[in-house]
Amino acid sequence: MNRSTKIFTGLAAVAVIAGGIYAATSHNSSSSKNTNKSATLGLVLDVGGVDDHSFNQSAWEGAKSYAKENNLKAGQNAAVTYFNTKSQSDLNQNFNLATKSKKYDIVYGIGYSLNQSISKSAKLNPKQKFVLVDDIVKNRKNVASVMFRSEQSSYLAGVAAATKAKENGEKTVGFIGGIHGNIIDAFDAGFEAGVKATDSSLTVQKQYADSFSDSAKGKTIAAAMYASGIRTIFAAAGFVGNGAFAEAKAENTKLDADSKDRLYIIGVDRDQKSDGSYTSKDGKKVTSTMASSITSVGDGVKNIADKYNKDKKFPGGKTIAYGLEDHGVYLTKSELTKSQKAAVKKAEKSIINGKITVPNHPKGSQFNQNF
Repeated sequence: MNRSTKIFTGLAAVAVIAGGIYAATSHNSSSSKNTNKSATLGLVLDVGGVDDHSFNQSAWEGAKSYAKENNLKAGQNAAVTYFNTKSQSDLNQNFNLATKSKKYDIVYGIGYSLNQSISKSAKLNPKQKFVLVDDIVKNRKNVASVMFRSEQSSYLAGVAAATKAKENGEKTVGFIGGIHGNIIDAFDAGFEAGVKATDSSLTVQKQYADSFSDSAKGKTIAAAMYASGIRTIFAAAGFVGNGAFAEAKAENTKLDADSKDRLYIIGVDRDQKSDGSYTSKDGKKVTSTMASSITSVGDGVKNIADKYNKDKKFPGGKTIAYGLEDHGVYLTKSELTKSQKAAVKKAEKSIINGKITVPNHPKGSQFNQNF
């Protein structure tokens, strides 16, 4: 989904402020051949694969959109490519592969867990331009950091879930987190704040999988939550969330499409409506996905490159943050009821105009990143 115009405005503002931004120069014979052409991109992905239905996939979709618009090939070993990460031990090698050929004008690290590896690679390759998505690299002039105010869209997810629970007489909603850290803190804190602001009597039951790749654990956690009477779960856990979707669908196929006992999932990072699709007991095509808290990772990837192509300036050493106001994050609404949409739109307006400030860390969290 292309939000280029709105997000580009944020990038332009950063460029004006960034007095230390330097003009990019071609850094080798390979890139010099592309002096008057669009920038080439190499994406080092986090664990979970390019088709993780979450952060990696969203980033790659943005890269492919960029490639199409600029008549570049996208795929393995192409002008726009990705490097799969099977385990954390692969990261340093992947950055080495992405940089040693001097083939890519901009090398991206997709996910906060790549911070240490991208920082190391940036130090070893001072002329290479890097972008870290979802965390902040400090004191590296050749690294731009892209952040998203996910607590804001997660707040809206909480409002939607609580509105549904309130109307149906439910007492608890669920949250499945991946691994504790600054990023998942934002989803956790925003969701709970939205729930409590809508109905303070509701309980938010939380459980972390301590993984972003264990879909089986996600299914187990979701099964236990649903068995306890929870009807709506927000899963901010990468590939773990696929297991939660699988559990919701498996149970929902036993029910008619209009059953009050239907189970719901709120997706994350990309629109996961299709991930919740199933056929109900009475033969109707429906979805278990209530909404999705979108992080426009793909647009963040694409617009950094678009900006660089336009003026050959790179926001190295800067942090670019996207929120509801510039549509860097948002909540899908197609599956919400009229009352849920109204509640979400009211909260969205209040966040944008500053009447609501959403916390990005739960109370008592050991993490404290702010931007």
